[in-house]
Amino acid sequence: MRFTDTLERLRGGLIVSCQAYPGEAMRDPRTMAQVAAAAVVGGAAGIRVQGIEDIRATAHLPVPVVGLWKDGDAEVFITPTLAHAKAVADAGADIVALDGTRRRRPDGLTLAETITGLRAHTDALIMADCGSLDDAIVAEAAGADLLGTTLSGYTDERPKSAGPDVELIELAAGRCSRPIVAEGRIHTPVQAAAAISAGAFAVCVGTAITHPSTITAWFAEAVGGARS
Repeated sequence: MRFTDTLERLRGGLIVSCQAYPGEAMRDPRTMAQVAAAAVVGGAAGIRVQGIEDIRATAHLPVPVVGLWKDGDAEVFITPTLAHAKAVADAGADIVALDGTRRRRPDGLTLAETITGLRAHTDALIMADCGSLDDAIVAEAAGADLLGTTLSGYTDERPKSAGPDVELIELAAGRCSRPIVAEGRIHTPVQAAAAISAGAFAVCVGTAITHPSTITAWFAEAVGGARS
């Protein structure tokens, strides 16, 4: 592992998620690497990237890289299997992010079995993307190093809030001993700060920083509404 103090590098910091969807103009590993490098210049303590080529293209950056692999059309698609997780680690990720819910995984392994298998393969840290407090509790027991609120509102257990799920951040921080990474619908610096105040160890922001199509749509809608 490139960093022996990965967690300390992320403590109280901002992780910037640099992802583009298939078919978008920015969907290219070189572009994502440039976006990630710009985020580091701006003060990002870490980055989060999707896909093996994107991980390889950003592994040289001087901050921890959270890597994942979105694949398939099943409910569990964020680094859904042990094989995916091993590939993410092998591509150079310092932290492997995977689905941390209690839902059935495509390869039939439990989350605990997946984490055990990944531990035997790599010394990369493991981040569980959770959708509820129960997910976080189970993921911690399974051995995850970090617990993300990434999937809050995307499973059936919690409603999808307009902004970050501050309640879940507070619940998880109060119940779990592993670091909590606040992620999901954090659109403003004020919301990011509120997540830290709620007990988050670090904050991960993607769309509001690195997805120009969505950011442009926000402004276009506001301008159009004012005009009408």
